[in-house]
Amino acid sequence: EKISTALPRSVKLRVPWLLVNLCTALLAAYTVSRFSHTISQFIVLASLMPVVAGLGGNAGTQALTVVVRALALGEIKVKRNWPVLIKQIGVGFFSGLVCGMVMAAIAYLWYGNVWLSLILWMAMTANMIIAGFFGAMVPITLRKLKLDPALGSSVFVTMATDVGGFFTFLGLASIFLHYILGQ
Repeated sequence: EKISTALPRSVKLRVPWLLVNLCTALLAAYTVSRFSHTISQFIVLASLMPVVAGLGGNAGTQALTVVVRALALGEIKVKRNWPVLIKQIGVGFFSGLVCGMVMAAIAYLWYGNVWLSLILWMAMTANMIIAGFFGAMVPITLRKLKLDPALGSSVFVTMATDVGGFFTFLGLASIFLHYILGQ
């Protein structure tokens, strides 16, 4: 698709990806539903879930944008892309440490719960790693499959960071719920 593509053609190219996104969004909703018992015991988790998923999604979008641009400019080839993957995972890891630490401090100031803060920090770091991995691999894989990485990458990266972020955050909260609740 180009900026000058006719409206009906643009819709025809985009709607299939949006329908795939609808399915992936249902997967994220299902993931959250599996932790309803944990959320009901500590409702604060619900208010922090969008932070984990949102930061991961934005980090994934950053990674995929860099990779899609590099593919378009011929800076990387579809083969031999391990350095690209390693770098994006590294960026995700260090970004997750920094952003997770900042959010953990904010959560501690808001709720005074060190366990919640630590879980948030770990989940954000893990989700940023997921973001870097999928942000690099999805556009390269779509290009290998002869699909447009500019249109399709965000659907899969968002799915990975939503599901990965919710699963990591709520999974850790479930494991450490006893400590979060102070029992």
